[in-house]
Amino acid sequence: MVNGDAVFYSRLLTELTLSFHIIYATIGVGVPLMIMIAQWVGIRKNDEHYILLARRWARGFVITVAVGVVTGTAIGLQLSLLWPNFMELAGNAIALPLFMETFAFFFEAIFLGIYLYTWDRFEDQRKHFLLLIPVAIGASFSAVFITMVNAFMSSPRGFDLVSGELVNINPVLAMFTPAMPTKVSHVVVTAYMTAAFVLAAIAAFRMLRGSDHIYHKKALFLTMKLGLIFAIATAIIGDFSGKYLAVYQPEKLAAAEWHFETEGDASLVLFGLLEGEEVRYGLELPYALSILAHGNPRSEVIGLNDFPADELPPLYIHYLFDLMVTIGMALTLLSLIYVAAKWRGWKFIESRWFRWLIVLGGPLSLVAIEMGWWFTEVGRQPWVLRGIMRTEEAATTSGQVDLMLILFAGLYLILGIGSIVVLTRMFRRNPVEQELADREAERGGGRA
Repeated sequence: MVNGDAVFYSRLLTELTLSFHIIYATIGVGVPLMIMIAQWVGIRKNDEHYILLARRWARGFVITVAVGVVTGTAIGLQLSLLWPNFMELAGNAIALPLFMETFAFFFEAIFLGIYLYTWDRFEDQRKHFLLLIPVAIGASFSAVFITMVNAFMSSPRGFDLVSGELVNINPVLAMFTPAMPTKVSHVVVTAYMTAAFVLAAIAAFRMLRGSDHIYHKKALFLTMKLGLIFAIATAIIGDFSGKYLAVYQPEKLAAAEWHFETEGDASLVLFGLLEGEEVRYGLELPYALSILAHGNPRSEVIGLNDFPADELPPLYIHYLFDLMVTIGMALTLLSLIYVAAKWRGWKFIESRWFRWLIVLGGPLSLVAIEMGWWFTEVGRQPWVLRGIMRTEEAATTSGQVDLMLILFAGLYLILGIGSIVVLTRMFRRNPVEQELADREAERGGGRA
């Protein structure tokens, strides 16, 4: 295998691993907060349905955590095997957040185990609820620390570059780069949003399958409200992200919007087809790119033609960006309509067609997460460490990467199918109606 093939397969395997891992990682970050909120609502309202909601979510969450551990380990392994030159150059700078991410995960896992083991050992649910706080904190900070590594790759600092080597490394400064605030906040909040819409989709699907239990209605209302809150937060943070790109990665913003000439009054283009430097069939929003970049409709936005051709990211990231934003806007609108209709007492949200839209929102939210990560990683090309090391310089020269790709693809296929089968059987064999009846019988036996 020639070096070019090794680079290609290394990129392909890394993309496959990240694409698979990000599903479980997103759920792993978002669901603990959903569990904590559900149990808190149940305690505050003295409502057993919300307590049971937290319990059942926690059971399924354990399966996703187990798969996330495997895929997260695969990522760590591949960093060393596929990108040895990058790790040799930048390993010392990113070692601290990588260690802290591992610590955060173990912190989460320990308290999650205690939380699950002690379900029926607390008479006071408020004490049991306290165990969820470190679980949610650990899950969120796991995302914070690993995203710091990604932010460092996009805006590296905290070192001196001498003869092609990073020296005088300040690990703390390397963690807090200009990219860190927007990247970290965007990753964490979108994880919360995605978890809410996935759980809402599950509740809506159960109702479409004939279960009209109040438990599912409460689950749907809670998750759609949370989905709306975090969708709005995502949109606000997305605006800050655009302004970060305009200052620190202007070539990425220009590529995402097919903006070729530096000019003011810049329009934002959605979708379309690119022919040379002309966009056809696109939806043009006047002044919107200038507003996104600098908050001023007259401000100047740097165009692609101001950058060397060999430093431009692939222009297809335009579609990744558009799809991510479109799905986000659609989910925001869907949840807003649901919450407003619920408040006004409008019954159309109970129709099958509307519930199918909610069900569709679950997988679409995961697609948006995938598009966002592809946009982040592909949009940094041709750099693995922006301005310092190109992707082809960082990759291995091993001739076995194609075999690794096949083996890891098989592993992910088994993990994906296995987790779906286990989760499906877990809840199919233990429906909520039966669990509520069993708990009622236990209380009746205790009173007798």
